[in-house]
Amino acid sequence: MSFGFLGIQFGFALQNANVSRIFETLGAPVEDIPILWIAAPVTGLLVQPIIGYMSDRTWTRLGRRRPYFLIGAILASLALFLMPNSPALWVAAGMLWIMDASINISMEPFRAFVGDMLPDSQRTTGFAMQSFFIGTGAVVASALPWIMTNWLHIPNTAPEGVIPPSVKFSFYIGGAVFLLAVLWTVFSTKEYSPEELQAFEDFKNNGSATPVQHPASDRHYIRISAFWLLAGGIFTWLIEAYGWEKELYVLSIGLLVFGILVLARQVLFVRSANAFTHIIDDLFGMPKTMKQLAVVQFFSWFALFAMWIYTTAAVTGHIYGTHDPTSKLYNEAGDWVGVLMAVYNGVAALVAFLLPVIARATNRKLTHLIALVLGGLGLISFYFIKDPQWLLASEIGIGFAWASILSMPYAILTGALPADKMGVYMGIFNFFIVIPQIVAASILGFLVKQLFNSEPIYALILGGISMILAGILTLLVDDRHN
Repeated sequence: MSFGFLGIQFGFALQNANVSRIFETLGAPVEDIPILWIAAPVTGLLVQPIIGYMSDRTWTRLGRRRPYFLIGAILASLALFLMPNSPALWVAAGMLWIMDASINISMEPFRAFVGDMLPDSQRTTGFAMQSFFIGTGAVVASALPWIMTNWLHIPNTAPEGVIPPSVKFSFYIGGAVFLLAVLWTVFSTKEYSPEELQAFEDFKNNGSATPVQHPASDRHYIRISAFWLLAGGIFTWLIEAYGWEKELYVLSIGLLVFGILVLARQVLFVRSANAFTHIIDDLFGMPKTMKQLAVVQFFSWFALFAMWIYTTAAVTGHIYGTHDPTSKLYNEAGDWVGVLMAVYNGVAALVAFLLPVIARATNRKLTHLIALVLGGLGLISFYFIKDPQWLLASEIGIGFAWASILSMPYAILTGALPADKMGVYMGIFNFFIVIPQIVAASILGFLVKQLFNSEPIYALILGGISMILAGILTLLVDDRHN
């Protein structure tokens, strides 16, 4: 059931460990990298709720989730083959959009798939198994450029503006593994029919129903729309008036767009209900537990996005002392970052089996708190380490956090969701993964340049603080099936 995540994480791990390196190789200044990464969260924001809504209403010979696994895998594999051959920066940025959209098409239904197929008593273990395959796939994928160079002696340097061969071959292998792993899940599993799922839900609701409440009146939508339009307008004016960084327009325009979407829901709903109005209604009708987890997710994923964007620049600059992407030292540091990414994913794969044990001995909230605090301390420790080898110790804490982020929130969440909305709510839950990434992409470049004197290491410290805060906020979550 979860084996396809091995391939999905192959794609994500290659993206996370190497895209900043590709952007810098193609000439991107370090302070512009966050805005180039905006493709990832924006595509997730758009794609996942739509795919979730559609998969809730799909039933074919392949089931309702598996057709999306297959379509996404084919598109993502093609994108992985094309990405490292980008001839210019704008092409690489465009390929990131395509690649991330394709991965999201496959990934979103996988979360709902576990929720569909397992009762609440097995979901902690089910999502932990996903964490295991995610960690295992990411270990190999993150280390591939280093393996190519050190084991197979494929060059990790290239002329200016050209992606090194070690990175190219890593992406080719990733494309093949992505497709094959997802195909295994597609053709080796089956799904419960809509009638069976409804029977399970009816049985569960005889004990305690999960109410989903929408705002009391249409005026509520108008007030929400007015608030976000006003906030976006004021923020846009401040950026223009004070000459702040252009990346901040992404955030201000995002506020305006959200206000417009809420207003559009009201206009469209007067005519007839449709997929768009249902998604907006479900967003504002989230169960209490989902709202509480949304805040935890925000600070967790802000920290992760800071790490993915700035680990390469922080390690090369703060520890190796180089900023030249064409130098041998820089590319050695870049390969070492791949190894570090592999280590935290490897730790996550092993810890995945430990988390359910800790959760049974304590509870899921305390387990998540412990893991996030360890991860936050691991990120902060980058500042104090001078020997690159000692960064391996930092990655152990990050691995604990990553394993828990991939399992505990979903195990808690699925018990609070109605079965007939599992897909759309998993897609909406992804909002609180991608919104912090958009915030990070908008403000981290500004902060690094204006407050941190262009020193990316401080972005990792900020990420560590954010992750610890997420852990503390976990204690406020209502886990009614704990």
